[in-house]
Parts: sequence; C-alpha cells; structure tokens
Amino acid sequence: MTRPRTLVPIVALAVLSGCTHRKHARVPPPPRPVAIGYTETGLASWYGYPYHGRAAANGETYDQEQMTAAHRTLPFETWVRVYDLDTQKEAEVRITDRGPFVEGRIIDLSRAAARQIGMLGPGTARVRIEVIRAPASVTPAAFGVQVGAFQNRDNALRLRDEMQQSYGTARVVQRPGSPPLWRVLVGSEPTPEAAGTLAVKIRQNSDEKIACFVVRIDSN
Repeated sequence: MTRPRTLVPIVALAVLSGCTHRKHARVPPPPRPVAIGYTETGLASWYGYPYHGRAAANGETYDQEQMTAAHRTLPFETWVRVYDLDTQKEAEVRITDRGPFVEGRIIDLSRAAARQIGMLGPGTARVRIEVIRAPASVTPAAFGVQVGAFQNRDNALRLRDEMQQSYGTARVVQRPGSPPLWRVLVGSEPTPEAAGTLAVKIRQNSDEKIACFVVRIDSN
C-alpha cells in the first residue's frame, strides 16, 4: 500500500507557517559612540574633600591628585581637554565620576586639574571642554533628568513618589559623602535628546522653578 503523496507538501506548509509567525527578539540599539571634537562651554568647578579616597561613580577610588573629572553625560574613560577662557591655561582629564550636581556647571575637576588651570582659589572658572579621546567601548546606559538633590533621604523619597505619579519612572540614587547626597532622577530615555525633551516637560509642568538637567544613568 502506497502513502498519499499530498502528505509531504502539507507538512512542509505547516512548518513554513510556524516559522513565519515566530516572533523575533528585539535587539536594543548599540550604545552611541563619543564624538571626537565634541565641545561644551560653561562653568567648571572642582572637588576634593570629603570625596578624596571615596569610590567614584566608575568604581575606582577617587584621588584628588590625579587628572580626572566628573561629567553628567560623557561615558567613563572619555578624555577631555579643559581650556580656561580667562587664564588661557588648559588641562587634559579622564572622566571617572558623575557631576557636577549644580545647575549651570558643566564639569567638576579634580584638585590637581583645577590647580593646573589656576582655579583653586576662585573655585570656579569659565571653560571650554573638548573630547580628545573616546573610550575603547561604551557601557550601555540610559539618560534621565535630575530634579533634586537632598541631604535628607526622606525629602528625596517624597519627591521621587511625586515624580513617579506624574512621569512613571523615578529613582533615588545615593552620592556617597559626609553626609551623603540623595539625588532624584526621573525617566529612562535612550538618548540625551529624549531626556532633554523630558526635562523641558518637567519644567513646564512644575508650579515652582525647578533646577533639572540631563544625566547619564550608568548600568553599574
């Protein structure tokens, strides 16, 4: 007795049909590279104690006598040249930390870097920063909006709860110190531009003047 020849085509169609309906896993976009030559102009500050000897945001111990700096969005291991617009002095620093957490400032220098450009006494300086070297690889990260920083954790938690109700995602991140600083971050956006749009929305919806700026949310 011979088998019906129609069986093979039917089975083949069933297999093909199953393949066409299979869902493919969504692959997240790769981290954005750092653009060599990217510049910013603004106010620089510097930090030493009580952060000297404590863990920086990238996990290494912060040494105020090394040529390092904190930036809110540039990936760790990015090298930037800092040019003082008033003294015409410059320094090259490696990004190892996050900050500054003060509106209007663009970079926090180590004590050694601040000394090199002559801003230890004044405490701040008008600078232009330029990316001169990008890291070999970029750690995946999201971008959010910092809407507050508190020494009192309960105040930070209250603001976080308010922001969660309005914008869905908010968190409290501790900045080690004596006392520690509790930062409130809103959102988790794929790009700085998207986080910037969220920052504008938060400002527009706020009854009070709120200092908010875009920050990188590192995976570590």
